[in-house]
Amino acid sequence: MAAIGGADPREQEVALYASWIGSVVEVALRRGSLDRNLSTMLETRRAEGNERVFRAAGELGEPVRSYIARLIAIEDLLAQLPVK
Repeated sequence: MAAIGGADPREQEVALYASWIGSVVEVALRRGSLDRNLSTMLETRRAEGNERVFRAAGELGEPVRSYIARLIAIEDLLAQLPVK
């Protein structure tokens, strides 16, 4: 897959989402849980939906669609972690 995050706003949207998910995963792996702040951020993100990321992935095509699908699966797993 080509590098994501260039001047194209769709690539920037995908890169921002991937970076955010990655930072939450790093904390969750260290703690084995989410803290209240991350849990609230995750809930807010999920309530807002992923329309912009879906649109960007659809327009950018494969393999970006598959990449976003994996990130959303990770987001789903994060939402199941305990909050401490």
